[in-house]
Amino acid sequence: MLSKVVAAAIAILVLPAAAGAATTHISSDPFTQATCAGSTTTNHRTEVEPDSFSNGSTIVSAFQVGRIYDGGACAIGFSTSTNNGTSWTSGLLPGITKWAGGGPNDRATDASVAYDARHNAWLVSSLTLLEAGGVRGNAVVTSRSTDGGLTWGQPFTTATGGDLDKNWIVCDNTATSPFYGHCYTQWDDHGAGNRLEMSTSTDGGQTWSAPATNNTGVIGGQPVVRPDGTVIVPIANANETAIGAFNSTNGGTSWSAVTTVATIRHHTVAGSLREGPLPSAEIDGAGTVFVAWTDCRFRKSCRANDIVLSHSLNATGTSWSAVSRVPIDATSTRIDHFIPGLAVNKASSGGTAQLGLTYYFYPAGSTQLSVGFIGSSNAGNTWSAPQTVANGMPSTWAATTSQGRMVGDYISTSYGSDNLAHGVFATAGAPTSGTSCSSVLDNCSEPMDSFVGGLAAGGSASSSAPVLYAGNGNVNAHSLWNVVDNNGSKHRD
Repeated sequence: MLSKVVAAAIAILVLPAAAGAATTHISSDPFTQATCAGSTTTNHRTEVEPDSFSNGSTIVSAFQVGRIYDGGACAIGFSTSTNNGTSWTSGLLPGITKWAGGGPNDRATDASVAYDARHNAWLVSSLTLLEAGGVRGNAVVTSRSTDGGLTWGQPFTTATGGDLDKNWIVCDNTATSPFYGHCYTQWDDHGAGNRLEMSTSTDGGQTWSAPATNNTGVIGGQPVVRPDGTVIVPIANANETAIGAFNSTNGGTSWSAVTTVATIRHHTVAGSLREGPLPSAEIDGAGTVFVAWTDCRFRKSCRANDIVLSHSLNATGTSWSAVSRVPIDATSTRIDHFIPGLAVNKASSGGTAQLGLTYYFYPAGSTQLSVGFIGSSNAGNTWSAPQTVANGMPSTWAATTSQGRMVGDYISTSYGSDNLAHGVFATAGAPTSGTSCSSVLDNCSEPMDSFVGGLAAGGSASSSAPVLYAGNGNVNAHSLWNVVDNNGSKHRD
């Protein structure tokens, strides 16, 4: 068992890549089956499902460490750069699980990162899990760092429950906002039909309000905050058949009904890979919200996925643009794209908003995982040529879970003060023994990676293409968000 926070600088290791980009390891799993036996199938030497957030030249990422087959991981790890990704310091968040710093919980998952400017605190929200009576999410907790994300204290409890899932955190960092210093955490209560829950902190994540709800069935929300203090939460419904958004204009006291942004057309990817059309959301400096997800509406017979995009058209997120595709490849290809991590440069806005998108893809006819990046310097109207930053990774090299091979339900990209995008994502190397990850104990090679240097937005590729599938047919928009109808559906720990 690891009883102390592990924190050590990570040396830059460059991996082969195509199209002039390369990656660097920023963290790796320190456990073995001897130091964390979460189950007989604990995927050691694996790290999955990162989020990241930036403030100035500091980028903080957090992720699962030692993914366990039937839910969660041994611990939540972090990796922090204070120099726009030139070097990274990594470790484990203490006091969450029994495997790292003597925490009370068996497992942890669903890490999300925020920065609270008013209280000068970095925050990581995590979901904790217990094993007795079946693996379930028993609490949402918040870890804090007040030294720039380099060391972390014991976690504070945000919420408790019988079966919670898919939390996300954000803070209001606009000094002129009436709710400056408010932080907001979203999750769903899977045991109550994936019912939305929201809680608010005004003291840097140390105490949290009683949960509030708008009584909708949801999963995978990613709240963002406009400069005027309005919180907008892009989210999927509990069946992952629609993307919507709701808001609070009163500092989290109450939350609006959900506006449907679009229904989803999704192609199940090959390789027994765990993935789905959960949203990735970001906001520009003026308060326009962008949301990306995986969708096949532009493909004949829905035979492959694009990454698609919509943006808010008003100040409350109740009106949205038509869905457009990110033009990574021609619609005639069989190249499948999935698990987007969207970034928007907070120093940009309007027609010159800079967007960066990191994503996974399969080359046509292949289940060799690859990681790509594409950027836009004009709010998604046109895009740069895509870059491949990692490739040649059979899906069997990724951690095995009860829902398929796993790199993450989400990944992340953040802009630093260098005005460059920095993606954070899991890569997979050949197992040290056996033929696939976890076919032999402790044989995996799935570290957390980022770009070597940041990547720029820009380019002239058009996103225009005909929509072949506009939605899901005979689905009533109101019932998409019904708690009872969604009861017992998606679970993403």
